[in-house]
Amino acid sequence: MPGIWELLIVLVIILVIFGAGKLTQIGGQLGSAIHMFKKSSTATDTEQNSAPVDAVEQLDRQDRPAE
Repeated sequence: MPGIWELLIVLVIILVIFGAGKLTQIGGQLGSAIHMFKKSSTATDTEQNSAPVDAVEQLDRQDRPAE
């Protein structure tokens, strides 16, 4: 596992390559992407758990053999 000095050296190299302005822009975009991912993940879970009862009953009837 890298120590504190190795991490600081890597951070300085990244800062020199990209520049401070670009790093803040990349950080903002990364945060926005994570936020959108969490939001869509939560929406998908909610939609799957709130299936209408009629739809579930209809699927049940389709699976049963005709009487």
